[in-house]
Amino acid sequence: MIEVIKDKKGWREQIAMVKYSDFYHSYDYHHLSRNDDELPILIKYTDGLTSFLLPLMLRDIENTDYKDVTSVYGYAGILILNIEEGFKKENFQQELNTFFYNNNVVAVFSRLHPFLDDQETLHEGLGNITTLGKVVYKDLSDPLDKQRAEYNRRLKTYLNKSRKLCTVIDGTAEDHLEAFIELYIDNMKRVNADSSYFFSNDYFYKLMSSNDINTELLVCIHNETQKIIAGAFFIKTGNIVQYHLSGLSEDYFELNPIKLIIDEMRIRSTHEGYKYFNLGGGKDSKEDSLFKFKSGFSKNFRDFKIWKYVVNESVYRELTKKHLGKDSVTDLYNKEFFPAYRKKLPVGN
Repeated sequence: MIEVIKDKKGWREQIAMVKYSDFYHSYDYHHLSRNDDELPILIKYTDGLTSFLLPLMLRDIENTDYKDVTSVYGYAGILILNIEEGFKKENFQQELNTFFYNNNVVAVFSRLHPFLDDQETLHEGLGNITTLGKVVYKDLSDPLDKQRAEYNRRLKTYLNKSRKLCTVIDGTAEDHLEAFIELYIDNMKRVNADSSYFFSNDYFYKLMSSNDINTELLVCIHNETQKIIAGAFFIKTGNIVQYHLSGLSEDYFELNPIKLIIDEMRIRSTHEGYKYFNLGGGKDSKEDSLFKFKSGFSKNFRDFKIWKYVVNESVYRELTKKHLGKDSVTDLYNKEFFPAYRKKLPVGN
């Protein structure tokens, strides 16, 4: 049986029953992340004592009667409430497929969570699962000295210098948050980030105030000038700490304040008993300069995977042909962009 949950109370009650989940699965994060054309839904599948939860964003395909679904930015995917002995995966997939067909869903895209087991197994047989890249993480169950020993030599040198010149504090005051927002936006402009990385001020305030999301802001103060020179959002759920957003002043690059903030969160989270500290991957999951920055902290990696599923192949091909002007789709699960009919076209087309 498939049930669709849209209200906050029901959503929160279901997520609370899951042993392992993350803030990416929460009602508040879905509603903070949604675009105007997206409807957050929590699909619940039940068969006897077997029960799964799948949070998704349902959206209309412009100028058609069709829809598709995607996931929030980050690491989401299916959650397991319980699996009964004798569970048949094909029954679950058949019901999920029927639900998609009955709701005119053409295609499904979901990012999977690198630290939650069995997500890939449950989706195998429906569409395609692709490894996009790797995420970097610290194992906080290791002693602190062993964790630091994994740092590369240059990182240790940077941290020794920045700890002498800077102080990391909790960003609990409103002026801390305002300063962080300004640093973050300036940072995104400086690196020519995609528009999806720019958020309204309301996004930051709601992320900090949400009862669903345990957000902590750490800011770095330059001891001599007493200026806030960097800040970062970290979100803690279950046994995982996620490095979410960060920004720094270009005037203090040489002090590497973000590295100091990450190191401070590592120490605090270890004392608090968390197991994983996920730093994430590179831009667009590539092993680029951002990935290199993060891998200076650790050589522990996990695969970051996505699930792509074309539910209605004929309609998918028709929409793609209309959008891209091609006679056929040779690769349904195009590595460059999925679904293909939503690919941004060059200006002038």
